[in-house]
Amino acid sequence: MKTLVSTKGMSREDWLEFRNTGIGGSDVSVICGLNKYKSVVELWMEKSNNIEASEAGEAAYWGSCMEPLIRNEFTKRTGLDVEIQESIFQHPEHDFMLANLDGIIHHPEHGDCVFEAKTSSVYRVAEWEDKIPDEYMLQIQHYMAVTGLDTAFVAVLIGGNEFRYYCIERDEELINMLITLETEFWENVVNHEMPAVDGSDACAKTLLGMFPTSNETQTVLPDEASDLITQYETASASEKAAGELKDEASNKLKQMLGDFETGVSASRIVSWKSVITERLDSKRFKAEKPELYAEFVNTTSSRRFSIK
Repeated sequence: MKTLVSTKGMSREDWLEFRNTGIGGSDVSVICGLNKYKSVVELWMEKSNNIEASEAGEAAYWGSCMEPLIRNEFTKRTGLDVEIQESIFQHPEHDFMLANLDGIIHHPEHGDCVFEAKTSSVYRVAEWEDKIPDEYMLQIQHYMAVTGLDTAFVAVLIGGNEFRYYCIERDEELINMLITLETEFWENVVNHEMPAVDGSDACAKTLLGMFPTSNETQTVLPDEASDLITQYETASASEKAAGELKDEASNKLKQMLGDFETGVSASRIVSWKSVITERLDSKRFKAEKPELYAEFVNTTSSRRFSIK
C-alpha cells in the first residue's frame, strides 16, 4: 500500500487539508449520486477550494467516539485483532484516490483485510439485512481499490444495541466503474469545470448557497434554455395531472369514510382523523400590535423560481 502521509499527531486542520487533495471514501457516494445530503456540485466546490468543506454532524461525531468500542467488540466476537492505521493511503496509479482506514485485519485465510466501523440509526436497520447499505459498499470498494486488498470487514452497531459484522469481497467490475467516475470528477476539479447539476434537493441547496440573492438585472439565456423550459413545463403538467388523480382518490375515500375515523380495505387502513390546530393570526397581530410584531418577526431571504 502506498502511504501519502502519516496522520500520527496531525491536527484536524491539516488532516482536512490533506483530505481535500483527493477523493476519500466518504466522497464516493456523492460522486455516484447516492448521497442525499450533499450534491456532486457542492463536493466539487469543496475540492476546488471555492467553499469550506462542511463539518461532520452529530452522527459522524458519535460514530467516531464509538469506533474503539465497535473495534473491541469485533475482536471479542471473531478473535481477529484490528491494527489501527495512522496514515492516509494513496492509489499507486490514480494519486487522487485516497483512503483513511479505520484499521487493518491480518486474517489467517484472507490475508490483510480492510476494517471499517460504523454506527447506524435503528430506522435504517432494514438496509443492513444480509448486506451493507449501498453508500458503504461504494466506500469499502474504494478502499480496496486504493489499498489493493481483496477483502474487507465492516462492523456496525445499530440503534445502540444491535451489533453485526459483514465480510465483503473485492468487486473488480464495481471498482473499475468507480475509478472511471472518480477520474471524470477529478478532471473536473483540475480543469475548473463544474459538474452538471441534477435534480436532487442537495443540488438545489448548493445552488441557493452559491447564488443566494438576485441583483434585479436581466440576462440572455443560452439556446439550450428552451429545451429545459419545455422539460420543466412538461414535468409540471405531469405532476399536476398526477396530483389531480391523487386528490380524486383521496376525496372518494373520504366520502366512503364519512363520519368514521378509519376504514379497512384488504390489509390497508385508511384514516381521516379530526385534528385541532392552533395558529397565530400574523396579519391581525401585525395590525393590532405592530411594535411587538416588529420585535419578534424574523426576516429570511430566499429566491422564488418561476417561468412565465
